[in-house]
Amino acid sequence: MFQPYQLFVGLRYTRAKRRNHFISFISLISILGIFLGVTALITVTSVMNGFEKEMRHRIVGASSHATISGYGEPVADWEALAEVATQHPEVDGAAPYVEGQVMLVHAGRSTGSLIRGIEPAAESEVSELEASLEYGESLSATLQSGEYGLILGADLAAFLGAVPGDKVMVITPEASVTPMGFVPRVKRFTVTGVFRFGMFQFDRNLAIMHAADAGKLFRTGEGYSGVRLKLQDTGRAPIVARELREEIGLDYFITDWTRQNANYFLAVKMEKTMMFIILSMIVAVAAFNIVSTLVMMVQDKQADIAILRTQGASPMSVMGIFLVQGTLIGVIGTIAGLIGGVLLATNIDVVVPFIERFTGPVLNPEVYYIDEVPSDLRIKDVIKVGVMSFVLSVLATLYPAWRASRTDPASALAYE
Repeated sequence: MFQPYQLFVGLRYTRAKRRNHFISFISLISILGIFLGVTALITVTSVMNGFEKEMRHRIVGASSHATISGYGEPVADWEALAEVATQHPEVDGAAPYVEGQVMLVHAGRSTGSLIRGIEPAAESEVSELEASLEYGESLSATLQSGEYGLILGADLAAFLGAVPGDKVMVITPEASVTPMGFVPRVKRFTVTGVFRFGMFQFDRNLAIMHAADAGKLFRTGEGYSGVRLKLQDTGRAPIVARELREEIGLDYFITDWTRQNANYFLAVKMEKTMMFIILSMIVAVAAFNIVSTLVMMVQDKQADIAILRTQGASPMSVMGIFLVQGTLIGVIGTIAGLIGGVLLATNIDVVVPFIERFTGPVLNPEVYYIDEVPSDLRIKDVIKVGVMSFVLSVLATLYPAWRASRTDPASALAYE
């Protein structure tokens, strides 16, 4: 006799041909439900992780990790400010910038845009703009002081219908007083480059020019809007910003990329949490199908239970038999789901393009800011989902197994 016999009998019940095939069907549905729920949980969690990671990478690549700016006044001596900031051990680079809102007009089309004036020689210290150029050899060659060159985001250029060499009208909101009244300041710039960060927010709404030209456009003189900083660890940006605030004082305003984009990451975190809860319900429903499976099994095996009891089996032993059977259903579904989820999450770059052949683009970049479905599979998420599914499966077996242990042998054998 195999020991422990509870395991032997429980496994035999799962293999034996039952008189009621409906029980086998419900068991199969339970396994499939757990499989689909676990697979969906792992895949969705990996996609949300990938979305958050990709958003973080593109945001910090296009914008600054931290920014020091004046309170409504231009920063005159940016070199001194940058020198103080770069003395911090976690600050790798600093570069000045001039920023403002304008209206761009070309070929009968107009749109609002954020203008960022930069120093080409220093910009590579704080951003990946030069590496993101689709047209233009380098920032130094593309933007030269006094030539009024303009680098447009790829989606912004496409909307305006502007290509390198075209003239674009830049209209500032500040007006000039003339004998004809208040007239907006207008300056004609030449498109000298196109960049693509791969994030719609920047590719559609950002234009770059030389800081000297931006200073003339916004009438800031030789001053700058502030200094942008690059940090060694973007995750420590709030801490570094707080430490810099103590060193620089209250004469300047210091912020970091997490505060500037807090709404995006709060939304992603909330969506990730809600999706986990909703998909966990699929696993829970499938796991509790085990209850109905085992209840019917207990009814079908009343005589067998009674015989085991008369031969000396304890109530706990009978309970163990059905715990083995219910747990086995959960383990099979969970393992299959883990394998399916890992395979799907690691091949999402193949699956999504195949689906897009029939449905079109899955992500609208105007809504989701990126145009591809990323995936970041993390082992801790796989373990968390697997443990949750297994625990729910075990909990679902407790009540039917307890009912089986309460079977009265005399009543069960009365009509046999």
